Amino acid sequence: MKALTPLSLAALAGAVLFAMAWHISVGARAVPMAEVWRAFTAPDPALFDHVVVRDLRLPRALAAAAVGAALAVAGALMQAITRNPLAEPGTLGLMAGASSAVVLGIGWFGIAGTAWIPAFAAGGAVAAAALVWLIASAVPGGARPLSMILAGAAVSAFLGALDSIAVLLDEETFRMLRGWMVGALGGADLAMLAQAGPWFAGGLLLSLGIARPLTALALGDDTAQGLGLPVSRLRGLAVLAVVALTGASVALAGLMGFVGLVIPHAVRLFAGADYARIVPMSALAGAAYLVVIDTVARIALAPIEIATGLMTAIIGAPVFLWLVRTRA
Repeated sequence: MKALTPLSLAALAGAVLFAMAWHISVGARAVPMAEVWRAFTAPDPALFDHVVVRDLRLPRALAAAAVGAALAVAGALMQAITRNPLAEPGTLGLMAGASSAVVLGIGWFGIAGTAWIPAFAAGGAVAAAALVWLIASAVPGGARPLSMILAGAAVSAFLGALDSIAVLLDEETFRMLRGWMVGALGGADLAMLAQAGPWFAGGLLLSLGIARPLTALALGDDTAQGLGLPVSRLRGLAVLAVVALTGASVALAGLMGFVGLVIPHAVRLFAGADYARIVPMSALAGAAYLVVIDTVARIALAPIEIATGLMTAIIGAPVFLWLVRTRA
């Protein structure tokens, strides 16, 4: 297996920083890079550019990086524990479940703006994952990759319809969630990041902690057991990490599909099959990827802004179809 080199991590970290610098400097009001630097080293609250950089663009860039890293790692973990190359939080219904739980929580329990949102999203992700597994297990042939994808699509469509009905019945909920339901980072602020931060941190740290034995698990339960690994415990920890990462991502940015599908497959071109490499590289590559996607969404049709979730679908859907054709 290839060794994880500091150079590869440094290169990806540099890509994240470059993408964030670009994200912060461009937009409806371009800010020169020198002024961006001064906004952090010698901030002046009286300068409009410094306010834009620190209060608007920096939180959004940090949110994009966190969500991109979380979804990429969640996708890598799901592909390992299910041995399904098409698995990711969106295709298996976890994101739809998390979204429905948040809509329910905001519409019925008034959790908007509270630290309960990530918890509701995580609970919804667990419920949706269980439902997808039960449906896929009930069909002839059991829970195979294609049956799980089809079950995930059905559950996602059903929950999406329920979400639409819920927000149409409540005009205030619709106003709050219409952008979030297609994946949007424009409303992210430091308070929201602080609420979701422990979930991101916990999920990423747990993912890094179990990355090395996941390589054996991805080869099959028999192989992992032959190496003395606690298969059930390892799979449970991976599911816990996926739920935390998915819940935090949905709570912060809504539905961002295909990030967890595209990034792990791209990373494997360089990392091979070793999850000790795939997990940290997916985190950095996913962060850079979503920051770039969000930047393009902001400037492609300026002054009109495209929802970031739509951009991830435009890029991710062709990759998904190619994978279905070649690997399902």
